[in-house]
Amino acid sequence: GKGTLVANIKSQIKRNGTNEAARVRNKSVRSALKTSIRKFREAADSGDATAAADLAKAATRALDKAASKGVIHKNQAANRKSAISSRANEIATSA
Repeated sequence: GKGTLVANIKSQIKRNGTNEAARVRNKSVRSALKTSIRKFREAADSGDATAAADLAKAATRALDKAASKGVIHKNQAANRKSAISSRANEIATSA
């Protein structure tokens, strides 16, 4: 195979550094986001209404932050928030 190609143009070399920094940052935001959503789902599955409500709020906040940073699209955030809130309401009414 070919070795890794290093850009020859100064601006592109700089851009590669910027892109790499952004990639690492986005990865960490995305990972934290998945964790907060997973925690909410686990609480929802166990039927713990109070914990689920708190975690739903945290997950919603995380989604908003990720969308404002451009890590995920705002429609994707809205879609997931909608799913979380409907799930949270389901639990709150059943409890």
